[in-house]
Amino acid sequence: MAARVRALETILTQKGLIDPLAIDAIVETYETKVGPRNGASVVAKAWVDSEYADWLKRDATAAIAYLSYTGRQGEHMQAVFNTPDTHNLVVCTLCSCYPWSVLGLPPVWYKSPPYRSRAVIDPRGVLAEFGLTLPATTNIRVWDSTAELRYLVVPLRPAGTEGFTEDQLAALVTRDSMIGTGLPLATEAV
Repeated sequence: MAARVRALETILTQKGLIDPLAIDAIVETYETKVGPRNGASVVAKAWVDSEYADWLKRDATAAIAYLSYTGRQGEHMQAVFNTPDTHNLVVCTLCSCYPWSVLGLPPVWYKSPPYRSRAVIDPRGVLAEFGLTLPATTNIRVWDSTAELRYLVVPLRPAGTEGFTEDQLAALVTRDSMIGTGLPLATEAV
């Protein structure tokens, strides 16, 4: 895949259709300014700061903007918090609405018709395909993103992280855990 990308970039550059510096700027933006690490920072802050978590519940757009994670596709946000009894799952059934400013570019599977339809019809089965088997007693709540409102799942804080810093906690948060198709990493990952 990397070789194909380089070949395509070379051809487009030679034909004068793209500027390599512009490509570098876009890549830099998605590597350092937009992406799952932003959402992980939001989640970690909510885990350690109960006032921030309350704000995130009431007005996620403002709480996320406070951390400077704003931009296209993240203008209207709602945070949904997993609990021991409820697991949240995000989908966009009509297209692929996704909060780029906190999660980066959407994964290919998020945009796929099978995920978009099955997440609503059989969320437990979809989660199992991602390797996430929840107890039968856990309720699964499916949230349908739209162009007007996008969702960020705040997963449960992993046990054994009481002394962790925000940075250590953020390292445990995965993109999939913020969509609801996964859980945070185990504490040994830090």
